[in-house]
Amino acid sequence: MTSTPAAHAVPLPARHSAGCPFGPPPAYTEAAATAPLTRADVPGGEPCWLATGYAEVRTVLSDRRFSADPRHPSFPVLIAGSRERIAENPAFLRLDDPEHARLRRMVTGDFLVKRVEAMRPDIQRIVDEALDAMTGGRTEADLVADFALPVPSLVICLLLGVPYEDREFFQEGSRTLLDSTNTLERLLDARDELLEYLRTLAARKRERPEDDILSRLAARDDLTPREVASTGLLLLIAGHETTANMIALSTALLLDRPEQIARLADPAAVPGAVEELLRLLTIVHTGVPRVALEDVELGGTTVRAGEGVIAMLSTANRDEEVFGGADRPPVDELDLDRDARRHMAFGFGAHQCLGQPLARAELQIALATLFGRLPRLRLTIPRDELAFRTESFIYGMRSLPVTW
Repeated sequence: MTSTPAAHAVPLPARHSAGCPFGPPPAYTEAAATAPLTRADVPGGEPCWLATGYAEVRTVLSDRRFSADPRHPSFPVLIAGSRERIAENPAFLRLDDPEHARLRRMVTGDFLVKRVEAMRPDIQRIVDEALDAMTGGRTEADLVADFALPVPSLVICLLLGVPYEDREFFQEGSRTLLDSTNTLERLLDARDELLEYLRTLAARKRERPEDDILSRLAARDDLTPREVASTGLLLLIAGHETTANMIALSTALLLDRPEQIARLADPAAVPGAVEELLRLLTIVHTGVPRVALEDVELGGTTVRAGEGVIAMLSTANRDEEVFGGADRPPVDELDLDRDARRHMAFGFGAHQCLGQPLARAELQIALATLFGRLPRLRLTIPRDELAFRTESFIYGMRSLPVTW
């Protein structure tokens, strides 16, 4: 076994390719084709490992010898100087057990499958109303602004208890936080503004509670105001940014492959189709950071204690040995009949996305309803003119001009 760095490390974050906008940056796929574990360089930090193989990513995300806590030295980050500042106010996503488990348990019940299934009528109503507003009196729209973003924003506002009329503030703040080109100072300002907003809102809800997550968190005496705000911020951003980008990207991808849209007309096929879209698009293109707490053998290599690892969900979800087969198209192609249930678009292990039942329900309802109501939906601009959010930690689209 060896931990000797390769002669040429992959520079992070890598750039996307205009020729393949629905896939991860070529540098990641090229690294995956070479070895399941490669050396990488992060801005202003020590070199780390890039895990690209399915088995290796699964191990990094589930083995307790790898930590999610940015307070560890050499924890890999993609913005120079940000590790220490992230560590000042980490949400439970950035903590290890038992602290991670303690905070996560406080909101788990709101995202259980049974609870989400009971919300389906509300989600369907929100989707229908968004489509009514988008199509009322016109034949063209920006699907991002008029449908993909409003639907999950309304849903997460309903769950959290955040006023929807404040959406421009928290959507703009979220975009700033996810923009890798911003300065560290701008990112911290946006974070602090959002945290202060949620602290103030939680304080009001402690005095006048309602039936929502923020009210229940604010009422707890075992949580500090900072913990309430940090948890609320994580749920708010993850609850609308990820699903909004998945709705828009899925729509654009399907419009480019119209022969597969018919599968969404079969209610029994919709859940499997959504899993395939999640697998192929895997919008966390920058990967999930961890740091080794002790020596671990991974992909034929020894990762030493204190070395950082970035687990690439996007390349793991295109592992031919896991998702390929002689009777299936290549893994970099959309196949709505593929069995994609083992994908890791929501991560894996103890830190796996808490809100995945909700995201699945929203995607299933939004996509089936969209194409069911607008069978003539199509782009109004050439495919190569579509604008993607290549600078964002959560990959997505700036806009999606469509007509019907």
